[in-house]
Amino acid sequence: MTDLYPRLVVNGADAALAFYANAFGGEVTERFTDPDGRVVHAMVAVDGVRFAVKDADGYDPAPVAGGVPVIIALYVADPDAVAARMVAHGATVIFPVADQPYGDRGGRLADPFGHLWMVARRTEDLSASQIQARTTAMYDA
Repeated sequence: MTDLYPRLVVNGADAALAFYANAFGGEVTERFTDPDGRVVHAMVAVDGVRFAVKDADGYDPAPVAGGVPVIIALYVADPDAVAARMVAHGATVIFPVADQPYGDRGGRLADPFGHLWMVARRTEDLSASQIQARTTAMYDA
């Protein structure tokens, strides 16, 4: 493993980011949106600990709407192999592992117990503006 952090799916990501900044002294270190301004990924750092926040959408409903409350982002050296092992042991592929425009090779799987995992590896070092431009283009496609 090279990284592991929770992704919190919420209704109103910007309000949640403000709450975490005020309540925990968190700093938003990354924030990317779709063309409608919904947060698709934001990273919050608090005393060396990180977690991600995103707005609920058609793929990820917020827990208040019956969605999964946390998506675990697991960074590994070989996401294809980890995903294959997960499937071999009962996981279901939600999004297959593939090269992503935001600079990761990754996919999403559900484990047999209902938890969602983003399994990925960083493939490109991109600036925040490059990631935002690619994210916008991804939604325009």
